[in-house]
Amino acid sequence: MSALRTSGPARAGQYLALLAYLVFLAFPFLWLLSTAFKPAPELASLHPTWIPKDPTLDNFRQAFDEQPLLRAAANSLLAAVCAAVIAVAVATPLAYVTARHRGRLAGAATGWVVISQAFPFVLVIIPLFLVLKNLHLINSVAGLVLVYVVWSLPFALWMLMGYVRAVPAELEEAAAVDGAGRIRTLVSVTAPLLGPGIVATALFAFVTAWNEFFFALVLLKTPEKQTLPVVLTHFLGAEGVADLGPLAAAAFLATLPSLLVFALLQKRIAGGMLAGAVKS
Repeated sequence: MSALRTSGPARAGQYLALLAYLVFLAFPFLWLLSTAFKPAPELASLHPTWIPKDPTLDNFRQAFDEQPLLRAAANSLLAAVCAAVIAVAVATPLAYVTARHRGRLAGAATGWVVISQAFPFVLVIIPLFLVLKNLHLINSVAGLVLVYVVWSLPFALWMLMGYVRAVPAELEEAAAVDGAGRIRTLVSVTAPLLGPGIVATALFAFVTAWNEFFFALVLLKTPEKQTLPVVLTHFLGAEGVADLGPLAAAAFLATLPSLLVFALLQKRIAGGMLAGAVKS
């Protein structure tokens, strides 16, 4: 009875904490949305309001007139999709081998993941620039995709190793007893169970590449090949003064793809994260 009595208040406290956390996360996005629809006089007001008194679409029109947002978004989309697909395609078999055959390979893979995440961008950008220059991949989306794949591969491998370990090896053994070959077992038994994990990993790789700024700023020189995060900096004036309305409108549009992908794939993402958290 005491457990039942305390479960109600405890659950209410959990919901309140969750609500407070959601408000904390949503505050920047809601303020960005409000700013994007405010006219210039309201943006300059000393007493800002949450809801625009005279909402307008002028900031969006000005943003598209001043900068090539569609072209930049296409470049970001191409780089992010290619990086996510390649990273998952490479990490999936590596994660399977590492998770199923534990030993020096698993230890080396784990060490590589930890070490790779410890290095900041600034330490690797010069040697990376020289390598890409020798490969004639500077100022190219292909070179940027290569960088994104290498940078996201350790994290993708780490995630997929957890998902592979969550798949009971007994299922593969049962398929082998029934006469299924190794390839058929992987395709018919293991791969469908890894589906949610693969989707979640690909999404994280996509969002990481979509939002990445530093590598794109250094490696892409011509305006025609710049990605959306780099183009957003063009709304800053020569003295660092931001054109706040168009910048907020462009930044709001830049966040929509990630939000839409999360909304469409939220069930598979949650299933993949739960699968990766459970070990057999």
